[in-house]
Amino acid sequence: MSLDQRFSGFANDHPWLLDGGVVALLIGFGTATNAALSNASVVFNVALALPLLWRRRHPRAVFAVIAAIALVQWLLDVRAFGDVALLVALYSVATVESTRTTLLASAVLELGNVLATARWSADAQVKVWIGLSGLATAAGVLGMSVRGRRELVESLHERAQRLEYERDQQGLLSAAAERARIAREMHDIVAHHLSVMIALADGAAYQVADAPDRAEVAMTTASRTGRQALTEMRRLLGVLRDESQPALAPQPGIAQIDALVERVRAAGVTVRYDVTGRSDLLEPGLQLTAHRIVQEALTNTLKHAPDGTSVWIALTCGEDALMVDVRDDGAGVTPPPVQEGGGLRGMRERAAVYGGAVEAGPSAQGGWTVRARLAVGASEAGGPAGAGGAAGAGGAAGAGGAAGAGGVAGAGGVAGAGGAAGASRTTAGVDPVTAR
Repeated sequence: MSLDQRFSGFANDHPWLLDGGVVALLIGFGTATNAALSNASVVFNVALALPLLWRRRHPRAVFAVIAAIALVQWLLDVRAFGDVALLVALYSVATVESTRTTLLASAVLELGNVLATARWSADAQVKVWIGLSGLATAAGVLGMSVRGRRELVESLHERAQRLEYERDQQGLLSAAAERARIAREMHDIVAHHLSVMIALADGAAYQVADAPDRAEVAMTTASRTGRQALTEMRRLLGVLRDESQPALAPQPGIAQIDALVERVRAAGVTVRYDVTGRSDLLEPGLQLTAHRIVQEALTNTLKHAPDGTSVWIALTCGEDALMVDVRDDGAGVTPPPVQEGGGLRGMRERAAVYGGAVEAGPSAQGGWTVRARLAVGASEAGGPAGAGGAAGAGGAAGAGGAAGAGGVAGAGGVAGAGGAAGASRTTAGVDPVTAR
């Protein structure tokens, strides 16, 4: 620690002791250097120095009192070393008051310099006046410098506190965004797999007497679907418990939509899946978003559409955008009014991360349509990559989709459990794949 820092710390910790020392120094030095002082000089030395004990609390009042005492001293023509107290009082004013107040106090002191020079300096009045003015200027400038440094330190402390507060707020926002992402992932996992399991269980119950083999297949598929959902949930919750442990499996993408479609077909829904363009060139976060949108739409199909509903899924991979279309025929049932739920909100939030949008509603031919447009290469910073997901308050569980034969309820979507299994998958464009 430097000498200046030590002195500043001592002055802050013991202000009265320091001011008392200054007063004692002025009185003692004035008395020691002038052995032939009159009683009036001694009185004025003490009177000029004592107010400095209150200079920190009331700097302007102390300066005014000392200036008034000095004026009385000048009127009585009494010389006293205690006039130095005016310099200390001016310094005190400059350290805490505004520049305007400091200049006003300096003008008062300068007037005193002129009066003192005219009365008590017969020779070399100009030199004496310049010397006194220089001392007054030095006291004022030193005080203003201390004030500026103090204000700078205070501003730095305030800025550090503000940055710390903003850091804490950013942490809270990040935690909220992560909770929203986890809620959305849990909704996608639980809602879809449970819908598939319920549809398979219902189908097995209907066929256990007439077609036990098909019922056994349905229950086996339901068991496999449940295990897959449990694995995905464990992986997601494992990340929460220990962030140092990486995920044991990559996030699903467009390539995994095939398995998604097969599970829905096993539940008795006719699904056609077409892909146009090079989907393998898309970034993982964009593929995850497309996968989750298709998954949510198919989940609503299993929940709300009647038997015999067919679904068509089309992915078009362009240079600027990825188009996702999921449509069902709805078996001609008129849909009820749209009520947006958690599933549709989750789809919109995922699409917004990639500068896209989601439209969901009844189609002109009957049934329900979910259409999403995702901009290629337009994800925001911090968007979904791998295990990503858009930050926001959404993604909570919600049952949406078409009620009856393609109607709307909750988050919107397409429809239903039932219908004949089977369909085809065709691709076109740069990377053709054999239809299945």
